[in-house]
Amino acid sequence: MTLARVQGLIASGGRPPIGETLGFQLVDAGEGWAAFEGVPGPEHYNPQGTVHGGYAATLLDSACGIAVVTRLAEGQSMTTLELKTSYLKAMTEKTGKVRAEGRVISIGRRVAYVEAKLTDADGRILATATSTLLVMQP
Repeated sequence: MTLARVQGLIASGGRPPIGETLGFQLVDAGEGWAAFEGVPGPEHYNPQGTVHGGYAATLLDSACGIAVVTRLAEGQSMTTLELKTSYLKAMTEKTGKVRAEGRVISIGRRVAYVEAKLTDADGRILATATSTLLVMQP
């Protein structure tokens, strides 16, 4: 997948299979960055009555991964080696739309390093992540 294919996915609705399950989609991307948006709801709650941390981690991981994809050559692929997520503010169904943006900090022949943040509609940071991804050659 390349930037052109990522932009084609956005044009066709931007919803990867995991986005169908969790209700989020790829909304924007450019050279070295990508953004996903979703609206967390009660279906994403943990037993404590707030949105499960896995929801935030999934959006952040998706943003990191697709940010790297926008920098890959035809035939290359990637996979997440490590994702570190920090949770700053709990989410509920009242949070509304959230946006995860990932940006490539460094990319080499084999490894990419990406940072991402998850914000609410008012720009408040809900969670952040750093990710190391393996770049695989054809």
